[in-house]
Amino acid sequence: MNPTAAAPARIKVALCEDQPQILRNQVKILQESEEIEVVGTALSGEAVLELLEKKQPDVLLQDLGLPRMSGIDVTREVKRRWPQVEVLIFTIFDEEEKVMEAVKAGASGYLLKGATAEKIVEAVREVKSGGSVIQPNLARRLLRHFHVPEDAAAPAPARPRDEAPPRPLTQREIDILRLIAKGLSNNEAASVLGLSRSTIRTHLEHAYQKLEVTNRVEAITEGLRMGLIEV
Repeated sequence: MNPTAAAPARIKVALCEDQPQILRNQVKILQESEEIEVVGTALSGEAVLELLEKKQPDVLLQDLGLPRMSGIDVTREVKRRWPQVEVLIFTIFDEEEKVMEAVKAGASGYLLKGATAEKIVEAVREVKSGGSVIQPNLARRLLRHFHVPEDAAAPAPARPRDEAPPRPLTQREIDILRLIAKGLSNNEAASVLGLSRSTIRTHLEHAYQKLEVTNRVEAITEGLRMGLIEV
């Protein structure tokens, strides 16, 4: 190994949580990972937006139930002003509707409060690499939502939805699309198919290009409409 080779850049993470003790615990968990650098913390949505004016992290890990400005509103504002920042939501078991709204506002996924340190670090790594962290039950609901537009204000498609893409997906790309539609992470899909995470990510990027989409939800939705995926 070349001793002068630069170490991989650490993932920059900001945290937003209105309960100081929980915030301290989250910071401790993240700081114990060599992959992650905590660049700032905030106790409210308003404060985290001020923080992001100065520092743009790779990932914002935030509570959904914030006072005053909600986690959904914060997510929407972050994605409007800093679209490159990935948002991960911390939630509790009975907030599925709010989680749905947060994902529709631009969140890349969610974690249940009390998740293990390993799960939190893995989720941060997953969204930083372009993946999402969405459980199967919520993934199915999101697919149903995107499959049937709620109003006429939905953006017009770039081409007729029943028209095949210019370049058909390979069988491997279809296999991966079907796995992520079930809520599997890149790591889990890699394990199922006996591939590396980087190979999964490359196949997904190729599928995105062919489907003319930019993220997992859009790719799964397009696959559903084309009959490649059944939910």
